[in-house]
Amino acid sequence: MKPVGILGGTFDPVHFAHLRLAHEAFVAADLSQVHFIPAARPPHRETPAVTAAHRLRMVELAVAGDDRFVADDRELRRTTPSYTIDTVGSLRHELGPDAPLCLILGADAFVLFDTWRQWERLLESVHVMVATRPGFAIDPEGAALRAELLARRTQRIADLASTAGGRIFPFVITPMDISGSRIREDLAAGSSPRYLLPDSVLGYIESNRLYRSPDAA
Repeated sequence: MKPVGILGGTFDPVHFAHLRLAHEAFVAADLSQVHFIPAARPPHRETPAVTAAHRLRMVELAVAGDDRFVADDRELRRTTPSYTIDTVGSLRHELGPDAPLCLILGADAFVLFDTWRQWERLLESVHVMVATRPGFAIDPEGAALRAELLARRTQRIADLASTAGGRIFPFVITPMDISGSRIREDLAAGSSPRYLLPDSVLGYIESNRLYRSPDAA
């Protein structure tokens, strides 16, 4: 059974680095789909700059026309903080206990994985795909997470498809120096972030006057 990918984030706004990450994860692990799941109340990050409804709509526009990608609103329907362990539980309820799930993370997020809620249980529940830049060594600070990386690491796609979770799968991605904060700064300053995000998303931002500075006309 092909695994289902999970890509969470604030998507504030969604941009080409998110889409390229999803594409390269899809190819690297032979995924069936990638669910883009915007966080409503991310516990480890600052409050998003625009509403959940706007961020979901931008994701919907960004993935439109690509049936490999799904805009998934399950975290926005909850009133509690967006803990990944709860999101995985919701997907498991829909897809079944044996469905392989792959949580897609950047290496910078993975090295702090042992600060996440119920992280050890989460490691058992999903495979973790760790996106790295060429030549980057994954080196968690925590001894427990380092030990888990050594024990669970694999480069075999078959290991992801044959079990529901429990493996750590590093893969190298194309470096793209694009960030939501950079795009928000450009928009607040009146500069165009065109070619950093899909035109459909930029058009939505402009038509809804998102990310403008308070004194913008």
